[in-house]
Amino acid sequence: MGCAPNASHSPVFLLLVFSGVEVPPTVLFVLFLAIYLTTMMGNVTLVLLISWDSRLHSPMYYLLRGLSVIDMGLSTVILPQVLAHLVTHDPAIPAARCLAQLFFFYVFGVTDTLVISVMALDQYMAICDPLHYHSVMNRQCCARLLALCWVVSAVHTMLHVGLLLPLSWAADAEGKVHVPQFFCDHRSLLRASCSDTHPNKLAIFLEGGFLMMGPCALIVLSYVRIGAIILHLPSAAGRRCAVSTCGSHLTMVGFFYGTIIWVYLQPPSQNSQDHDMVAAVMYTSITPLANPFVYSLHNKDVKSAFHRLLRGGRVAS
Repeated sequence: MGCAPNASHSPVFLLLVFSGVEVPPTVLFVLFLAIYLTTMMGNVTLVLLISWDSRLHSPMYYLLRGLSVIDMGLSTVILPQVLAHLVTHDPAIPAARCLAQLFFFYVFGVTDTLVISVMALDQYMAICDPLHYHSVMNRQCCARLLALCWVVSAVHTMLHVGLLLPLSWAADAEGKVHVPQFFCDHRSLLRASCSDTHPNKLAIFLEGGFLMMGPCALIVLSYVRIGAIILHLPSAAGRRCAVSTCGSHLTMVGFFYGTIIWVYLQPPSQNSQDHDMVAAVMYTSITPLANPFVYSLHNKDVKSAFHRLLRGGRVAS
């Protein structure tokens, strides 16, 4: 598709997804502010509990603490900007800030997906090979795996942001580009471009699809093996304990991977803007919000540590 005469390489983007929503901006502001504050409070509480209580100093909780830090970053990249736009009624964002938001959103988001898959590996080792669990999944190994997740995510993000830089954008008469989303999302930006975006779409489908399906395959294979082990456990109590251990993680897998696959692995012709917005709210707002509560409500160790703190007892160090 050719570019119009007023196409720009460095435009101002207008994030207009809320312009057609009938809900008043004040209500949206209160809703997103409540989500953001609750997300930060829940994840900070989880990080502090895991850091202070020696009973939670295990590989699983070390990874969970890393996941909470990532979720706080993911929410902070998106929601404060949304709140600012709702207060000022000005959905404009300069190109440099838009690409910076996209970069950090992808870094945190992709790292989140990779850490969730590492947690599946941790569950596999704990249930299927408990004798070697502590020698393999030690603190150093977890630190290396977390570092690898960050490196892979950064390289992936630099590739896709780099492919966006040469594009021109279909600007209106005032030099502004209309983007049907509430943050700088990759798919929405590509729709607003008037350049040839086939290389971008091919990179999303091939490299992005591989990066998404690889961890998914690791999770599926891990839980197939875990399920086989659980079915062969001799006692019902042992089976209930194993299922309880995996339940929180499987819930988060469903939240996060379900929405990501829904948006990014569908052909554009089957992907409406309404679906984009609903899924975007899920993985930018609801999933980081749900993470600490899912693990707190379904994990007796975390609940016990929190109850000890509420009772005024000293947290084990």
